[in-house]
Amino acid sequence: MMNNPWKNIQLDDYESHMKLDNIMQLQTMNEMMERQLYGHSVSSVMILGVAGGNGLNHIKPESFENVYGVDINGDYLKTCEKRYKSLKGIFQPIEADLTNPDLILPEADLVIANLLIEYIGYDNFRKVIQKIRPGYASCIIQINTGENFVSDSPYLHAFDCLEELHHQMSEKELTRSMETIGYGFSCSEEKVLPNGKKLVCLDYELN
Repeated sequence: MMNNPWKNIQLDDYESHMKLDNIMQLQTMNEMMERQLYGHSVSSVMILGVAGGNGLNHIKPESFENVYGVDINGDYLKTCEKRYKSLKGIFQPIEADLTNPDLILPEADLVIANLLIEYIGYDNFRKVIQKIRPGYASCIIQINTGENFVSDSPYLHAFDCLEELHHQMSEKELTRSMETIGYGFSCSEEKVLPNGKKLVCLDYELN
């Protein structure tokens, strides 16, 4: 099996790219995550593709019993633990490849998957959700306006290796995919980014 490109992308390159003034994905996603985390009454949340922990700043330790952060890059998870020491005992890092058919994950009330389905595809995401069986799933996807899914920036070439993984996203396709495993669409939110791309948050509830 080929090595997943996300294991080789430096977190600093990723975050520096995402927070540039002409991109603003890091800041926008952070803002959207507050609603994702507190939009439902839950005691456990699993964040798939947690990276450096963007959004964990919104978590109040008294609000959750378990916060699982899942990522394929172990260095990203170590950074999360260093950055969010106040979540010690609650935050549980899980290094895992979400495309692995033998994947085992704990159950959680809520799953958050932001800019992740683009890299594992609808089928793999559906299988992961079936393993976790959350009551709610909240997903942010990027809707592109041009051919390039990675915006131009000084860090652009750090992401050249992602072309082979990337899937174009569609709100209708994701909803159709989730419906096949018993999750109905509940609400959506969208934010237009400075470069014209959109971040769309789609929430689903187990029927």
